[in-house]
Amino acid sequence: MVSKFDYYFPAAAQMRRIHLYLPDDYGESTERYPVLYMFDGHNLYFNEDATYGKALGLKDFLDHWHKKLLVVGIECSSDDVQRLHEYCPFHIYSRIYGEVWGRGDTTLRWVTEDLKPFIDRTYRTWPQREATAIAGYSNGGMLALYSVLRYNAVFSKAAVISPSLLPAMECFKEEIQNGSFSPDTRIFFSWGTAEDSPEYVYHLSESICYLEARLLEKQIQTYLYCQQDGQHNEGSWELQVPTWMQFLWF
Repeated sequence: MVSKFDYYFPAAAQMRRIHLYLPDDYGESTERYPVLYMFDGHNLYFNEDATYGKALGLKDFLDHWHKKLLVVGIECSSDDVQRLHEYCPFHIYSRIYGEVWGRGDTTLRWVTEDLKPFIDRTYRTWPQREATAIAGYSNGGMLALYSVLRYNAVFSKAAVISPSLLPAMECFKEEIQNGSFSPDTRIFFSWGTAEDSPEYVYHLSESICYLEARLLEKQIQTYLYCQQDGQHNEGSWELQVPTWMQFLWF
């Protein structure tokens, strides 16, 4: 089942809708559950909530999956520029939006210092890092990667789906080079061959492979998934869900 409630996001001085997935038998059990935090929460479960009318199908998958967990879907700003600022953790230059002074680290501090403690107090969770994951796609994928690197003491695993990495590559190189990570960290990367122009896809795949090589040097476990004919949309990303969920929650 999916519960929706509003939670205050001080960086934007706004309430943000949380789309919380709970196993159907949550109310009848005393079990504790691992937790997945995920960006673009309105696009996860129901087509009628999704920005473009197509959700990720995550509820249908979890309802029939053999493992049970909570998913905290965090809704973003409805403004594309503000969404990028909230999800980008660096100062970068975007080919579409120009100069971006990202507030992604502010977003993550809110998630880790405010929202996560509230979830752990209110619901039966396993709060330790080994039972805590994060995921996102596009700009949310960029922030999911930053999350598991910079906040590795909180998140032990991440799904980085079709991430908007190219403008932030130098920043991520520094994050990996200077960071210290637990060897049980698991990171899933994906991209689609039809996301954009062939040149863009080539540079994205090369960048992901480069980052993966540096992560392997840091003893991090990785999984690369190139989706043939995969596009930059929820319809394509839905097909990846079983693969990255199984890798994260092996």
